[in-house]
Amino acid sequence: MLLSTVTLLSVALASAQQLSSNLTQITDFGPNPRNVSMYIYVPANLPPNPPILVSPHWCHGTAQQVFEGRPWASLGDQYGFISIYPNTSNLADQCWDVSSKESLTHDGGGDALGIVSMVRWALKEYGADKDRLFVTGTSSGAMMTNVLIGSYPDVFAAGSAWAGVPFGCFAGNGYDVWSDACATGKIIKNGTEWAALVKNAYPGYTGFRPKFQTLHGTVDNVLNPQNLKEQIKQWTSVFGISQVPTEVTKDTPLPGWTRSRYGEQFEAYEAAGVDHNIPNQVDVVMDFFDLKCSGSKCFSRRSGNVTGMLLECIDHLVV
Repeated sequence: MLLSTVTLLSVALASAQQLSSNLTQITDFGPNPRNVSMYIYVPANLPPNPPILVSPHWCHGTAQQVFEGRPWASLGDQYGFISIYPNTSNLADQCWDVSSKESLTHDGGGDALGIVSMVRWALKEYGADKDRLFVTGTSSGAMMTNVLIGSYPDVFAAGSAWAGVPFGCFAGNGYDVWSDACATGKIIKNGTEWAALVKNAYPGYTGFRPKFQTLHGTVDNVLNPQNLKEQIKQWTSVFGISQVPTEVTKDTPLPGWTRSRYGEQFEAYEAAGVDHNIPNQVDVVMDFFDLKCSGSKCFSRRSGNVTGMLLECIDHLVV
């Protein structure tokens, strides 16, 4: 196993974040057809069986920018979880492959498989909790979040997407397809059609589905707010729940933001007056993933979806 350690922190940054360790590059972590780069932060005092948080960057962004711009590493020190920062090999615009059939298929290849390989490597290397694996990103990172929980429902426990688009909305012939139709909110489908894209990514899968939250500004000028409505149709249909929210809360977590919950598995936030530069709210992500929790009663794949767990049991009985 080849490990190449790259210290990406200045002394000032390390001091400011009070980090216990360094960001490390791993160069041999398993199947990686698109040559995606892996960076990982592991707290110096890592507890047994820790969770893992994956945070893919935005277009024109890098793993280091996410590492520096989001407090996942310092929160990992505080609450005992590993954070992984993938970096795309697409030098043209630094956007993720959310269009190829490979990424949109379970174990099919593309950037998605490279990222999942990072998670699988870290699970073995650090004895992490396979039932507490999470992913969150903004913009292109939010698109990849949709892709990962859609193509790999057997891997992740939950996802949090900030200013993204539905799974498969950018689907096209290639690894770096920009869909103007999707970006401008012109791809409209019903829930059944959207759900079919997700289910066709892993045909025959009937187990646990990761819970999901999505957040979008009402004046997003890069990815039209219609994409929030389409994600709501998609994921409520994937979960088999009503598109009518069970709970609506105004002015949370900020004034002008509205949270709509659809049972325990899915929630959507509409941020009034917010453009594509949606301000990340760390506590919203941490609380949804239950990453401040330690012990046996934290949210996980084990506890999160009773229906999915029953279906898995039925499958085993049939076999």
